Amino acid sequence: MRILDRQQILAAFDADAVTALLKQGFIAYSQRRVQQPPVQHFLFEQATGDGCIKSAWLEGDELFVVKVSTGFYRNAERGLPSNQGLMMAFSALTGEPQALLLDEGWLTALRTALAGRIAAELCAPPDIQAIGILGTGLQARLQLQYLKPVTGCRDLWVWGRNQQALEAYRHDAEAEGFRVRTTQDAAELAAHCRLIVTTTPSREPILQAADIRPGTHITAVGADADGKQELATALTAKADILLVDALTQCAEYGEIAAAYRQNMLISTPIVEFGTALAQGGKVRSGREQITVADLTGLAIQDLQIAKGVLAAV
Repeated sequence: MRILDRQQILAAFDADAVTALLKQGFIAYSQRRVQQPPVQHFLFEQATGDGCIKSAWLEGDELFVVKVSTGFYRNAERGLPSNQGLMMAFSALTGEPQALLLDEGWLTALRTALAGRIAAELCAPPDIQAIGILGTGLQARLQLQYLKPVTGCRDLWVWGRNQQALEAYRHDAEAEGFRVRTTQDAAELAAHCRLIVTTTPSREPILQAADIRPGTHITAVGADADGKQELATALTAKADILLVDALTQCAEYGEIAAAYRQNMLISTPIVEFGTALAQGGKVRSGREQITVADLTGLAIQDLQIAKGVLAAV
């Protein structure tokens, strides 16, 4: 059995090759060619943490993958990363362990950021005056990094609750060539941005329906377990089109869950990533449409990114 550490994994990581694999995985999922058991969720309220176990097998593959991922959001106070995890690959022919990927949560972070890139390819408006990022952590940095190939816009607004973290993010983003403004008012960010990515573990809405201008696209990645919500329910219901990684997951605990349970989305088109990609076209059909992409994270993404790394080492 191969054992790979974080340094070996990151050295082998190829964003473009993995993006292609992720797209294939989304399509296979929507075509019902993936075995993907329900996610196991853990909530550690006393430690402000959560965790999950995800697993998947793509029909015809020689490998299946089991992933454990955690987020402990007070870890920064201890000098520790907020996210951790590992992936285990097994033979789908004999059941034998094939590889242990000690990625420390990086593969989960990277495949989430690349899914954000795919969402922008499918939904972003053509005229982006400024990008808006809600959050200042690793995912907020990776989302920005992987938006660079999608748009030439380099004007950026960043929202966060901690001024010191905002300044650190500003420093890093400016080093990447962005012109940065920071704010602790999410409505101010939304007033200037038509491509917004939300990356926080918030359990109460940050963006409100009245904040969002026509023609805006929002990619929401924070709501990946019950109780998390970054967008007001009225905002989700206001969208003209909803893009979801998996309707079953998103309707249960994703960003659309509250509006879905309240029957507020009956007339709203809800399109899975895999369906949109298989059709080969953009989801957005009008300049003034508001679109929202809801990413809860699929185990097939973990399988695909693991395959990409293992093929490269």
